[in-house]
Amino acid sequence: ISKALYWIEIRWVHPSLLQVFNSLMLVVGVVLNGLALYVFCGASAHSSASVVYTINLAVADLLVALSLPARIALYHSGGSCVACSYVHTFSYFVNMYCSILFLTSICIDRYLAVVHASSTLHRWRTIGAARCVSATVWFIAVVVTYSFQFSSSCMVLPALFYLTILEFLLPLLAVLVFTLRVTCFLSSSHSGMPHQSRVRRTRAIRLLATVLVVFTVCFTPFHVRQVLVYFQFRVAGEAPGQGARDVLAYHITVTLSSLNSCLDPVVYCFVTDSFKRMWRTRRRGEFKVRSIQCSSRVLHMKAQAYLHNIEIYIQTLYRKQHY
Repeated sequence: ISKALYWIEIRWVHPSLLQVFNSLMLVVGVVLNGLALYVFCGASAHSSASVVYTINLAVADLLVALSLPARIALYHSGGSCVACSYVHTFSYFVNMYCSILFLTSICIDRYLAVVHASSTLHRWRTIGAARCVSATVWFIAVVVTYSFQFSSSCMVLPALFYLTILEFLLPLLAVLVFTLRVTCFLSSSHSGMPHQSRVRRTRAIRLLATVLVVFTVCFTPFHVRQVLVYFQFRVAGEAPGQGARDVLAYHITVTLSSLNSCLDPVVYCFVTDSFKRMWRTRRRGEFKVRSIQCSSRVLHMKAQAYLHNIEIYIQTLYRKQHY
């Protein structure tokens, strides 16, 4: 990240405003994603492929939120903190592209669940397959980000351009295509479905549409800017990030992409019913544990009182025998 991107020379973006906004995203992202992990990791009995992808998405979003203090430190130092720059760049890109790929995985999983519920493709919705896909996503994101972070400056822009195609444009097209496929499937078979199945599949398309909206709003501006910067450098030969407009566009698009860490929990907390069901299951489980603990304490107190009464009775008998 160039120091010019954080040097305070523009009047439209005040560093204090950026620090406050990123601090709010930090708090909201940590709280919501922590709550999601608390619910999904605690409901192990309801584990499925979609739950595995959702847990990994929550972890990626949580790490995006936890990378914000490094960005806040960069704003505070005016871009002079080199260690903060490396930490922020690496964690930001790794977790942003993990979020993109896990959102795509959730979309594909919903497509298989709705359109291919009875076909052989449904076997890819196993927990083992989801864990393999998740591990592959994390590995690719870490390796690719590490490779271009320590590349020479002349290689960074082409690397980011190809990364935009592979890890943004293709996933965006996949989300769009699978959402349209599910919509067409529901429209063609709507009349013959039972009411319960129809409601369940309508929820699936609502989830896919919400994912598409969040995907487009949060990630598209940043990657459009990346493409424009690349062609500006290739065609006009201008160095990126030197003008006030470039700096302003950078701050706006990066902030929007980080906002995804706050919007994703809203998607799977309020759009899907699985989160609500797991929340109720987790709360019932904790209530049972507390009830058992309370019952154990009551039985322990009763046992102590009973033993105390026996002790008093024995002492009374002992005194009567000696007097």
